[in-house]
Amino acid sequence: MRRSTVGCIVTLTLSILMAPLAADAQPAGKVHRIGVLDVGAAANTAGFLEVVRQGLREHGWVEGQNIVFESRWTERDYARLADLAAELVRLKVDVIVARTTRAARAAQQATQTIPIVMTSGDPVGTGVVSGLARPAENVTGVSGFQPDLVGKRLELLKELVPGLTRVAVLWDAEGPASVLEFQEAKAVAPGVGVQLHSWEVRGPQPDLEGVFQATATGPVGAVLILGSSLFTGGHLQRIVELVVQHRLPAMYNPRGFVTAGGLITYGPTLTDSNRRMAYYVDRILKGAKPAELPVEQPTRFYLTINLKSARVLGLTIPPHILVLADEVIQ
Repeated sequence: MRRSTVGCIVTLTLSILMAPLAADAQPAGKVHRIGVLDVGAAANTAGFLEVVRQGLREHGWVEGQNIVFESRWTERDYARLADLAAELVRLKVDVIVARTTRAARAAQQATQTIPIVMTSGDPVGTGVVSGLARPAENVTGVSGFQPDLVGKRLELLKELVPGLTRVAVLWDAEGPASVLEFQEAKAVAPGVGVQLHSWEVRGPQPDLEGVFQATATGPVGAVLILGSSLFTGGHLQRIVELVVQHRLPAMYNPRGFVTAGGLITYGPTLTDSNRRMAYYVDRILKGAKPAELPVEQPTRFYLTINLKSARVLGLTIPPHILVLADEVIQ
């Protein structure tokens, strides 16, 4: 009787311990195809894909065993987006991961049935989804937008630069999210007490040198660089070099600018967003519908300061800002 009881307890215990594993196990023999659509170059996507892969491994998905990636890059030739999106549809991928608003729009135009997991600065404002709670029939993902984020960045610049009144805004006139951020900057600037100067660029090879030469005719005290895949997807280092060359304090987005030598950045991290994209892909591959998965907004914002850049500019970072920093680069 005692042996029987012990046997039952052991069996029940093993069943309980194995239940979560079974629930997360993937269908045997099924290999899912994940399409990746990006407006940048392959080299710029490597870090993004590695974070997504790691996130999927945590959910039991292993490349070459139960998932494969079909990656397509425009190499900053945006005219190729439609063709590359259509190619992924022809390959009958199970889900499309669209990195940036432009990629999400192209994927939407190519299919209304294949699930799309996107990351976008403002998916509602740019029309990618109709709402955050119930996004769209086949689109969901992660938003990097918070209404007051641009204002907070301008406020930080104002605190960093004594007497700041004129701020140049470097923005991508063809980037949907960048356009909305610029409109937000214009709306909040008077309340912060600064006058904005538009440094508008467009196209895969923008005239960055030309816009920075504008300082000769209209001096500014600092630069606000708005988010755009145009900037992060190939011109990041050049932008930092030009800012340093013109000795301008600058607020960047995202963190990669500061690790490359920029002064300060404030906002969500791309790593967090990319990892959450893996969560959405996992849910969809297990049967969830995109419309049932609310779009997530960032809840954690990181302040990163490069003290070496501050010294080059002759700036002293106020102690109360240093205390708030999540990362200080010496």
